[in-house]
Amino acid sequence: MPLTHPYQDLTGGQWLCGNLHAHTTRSDGEREPQAVVDDYAGRGHGFLMISDHDIFTSPDDHATLDAGDLLLIPGNEVTRNGPHMLHVGADRLVEPHGPRQLVIDAINQSQGFCVAAHPNWQEAFDHCPLASLREWQGYLGIEVYNGVISRLQGSPYATNKWDMLLASGRRLWGFAHDDSHAAQGDTGLGWNTVYVTDNSAAGVVDALQHGRFYPSTGVMINSIQVDGTRIRITTDNARRIIALSDLGRRFHTADNATIECDVPDDATYVRFECWGDGETFAWTQPFFVDR
Repeated sequence: MPLTHPYQDLTGGQWLCGNLHAHTTRSDGEREPQAVVDDYAGRGHGFLMISDHDIFTSPDDHATLDAGDLLLIPGNEVTRNGPHMLHVGADRLVEPHGPRQLVIDAINQSQGFCVAAHPNWQEAFDHCPLASLREWQGYLGIEVYNGVISRLQGSPYATNKWDMLLASGRRLWGFAHDDSHAAQGDTGLGWNTVYVTDNSAAGVVDALQHGRFYPSTGVMINSIQVDGTRIRITTDNARRIIALSDLGRRFHTADNATIECDVPDDATYVRFECWGDGETFAWTQPFFVDR
């Protein structure tokens, strides 16, 4: 019962944290692009994607900004005509077709990848309906945390839909983002910590595509070790770590900063949630059971 997971070769590189969902005055954000870049750089982020609505922020746009060591990733948020989708690592603006499968196909025929944004936004907690997420093919993952939804209707969390999709056999990564709009309070809420061996925007995109990252709202994972079907996770600051399998079933809990457990015989996947102080978490990507 071997495991397939993205953490198999974490050598020769470094961890970078960053955000793929941030808005500026080019769409509905309150801050100019340079102010957004300065904010994220000042927080120690290693990469950032400005994702203005249906506006492609390109390498030419990046050249007008002083980013210092902050890696800027081209992209946008496909918004009009349907549920919102992030186009990460883009090389062009894709048409916001109403049938979102056409958007996903257009993204996959160009450069970059697609992430379904804030699935549980709005009063029905259903901005991205589960039926659509089941139907769509070719997107890389979903936002399991979107910070701005904390002050809007719905839930910033979407691990429920993630588990339902994973249990049906889909192999999708989870992402955490700020979705920053306001000048204050929207930044530093959620991010992705990515293991890169190529310290460039393209290297970050490649690592994200292969799942070599974990989403976080404040808990730092130190190591992820796999020996057969036994998994060990160590963190800096988790108070509790929970191991989950199909449809969110909890099968092991450790009330400290480390967890070590075996994958259940009946699991098709497992994942880990690391809980810290207050509302701080980290989520591993899934470990898939090959039968």
